Order: sequence, then C-alpha cells, then structure tokens
Amino acid sequence: METASATTDKGFGLTVLFSIVALFGVAGMFAAGLTGAQLLAAVGFAVAVVAASLAVSATHLFG
Repeated sequence: METASATTDKGFGLTVLFSIVALFGVAGMFAAGLTGAQLLAAVGFAVAVVAASLAVSATHLFG
C-alpha cells in the first residue's frame, strides 16, 4: 500500500500569476482615474476582481 503523495507548486504559482494580473487591473483603474475614462476603469475593475477570485480558487484547488 502506498501512502506517499506527490505535491506540486502549481497552486502557489497560479496564485502569484493571478495576483500579478490583478495588479495590472488595479493599474488600469489608476490610469482611468488620471484620465477620467470610465470604460477603462470598469474593465480594470473587472480584470482585478476576476483575477483575484481565480487566485483564491487556485490556492484552494491545488494547494
């Protein structure tokens, strides 16, 4: 009977990747605040929220 399990760093890597993508969304919202573009702010917010949700999900799924 085998009791050892193989672990990967996939959850950690995906969490870091999606966190970086979320930061790009925040940067988009910041740029929209400087220019006043509401569509850019909305897209930046959507990217940030979806990427942050995926980062948390990746931690739970693969962590």
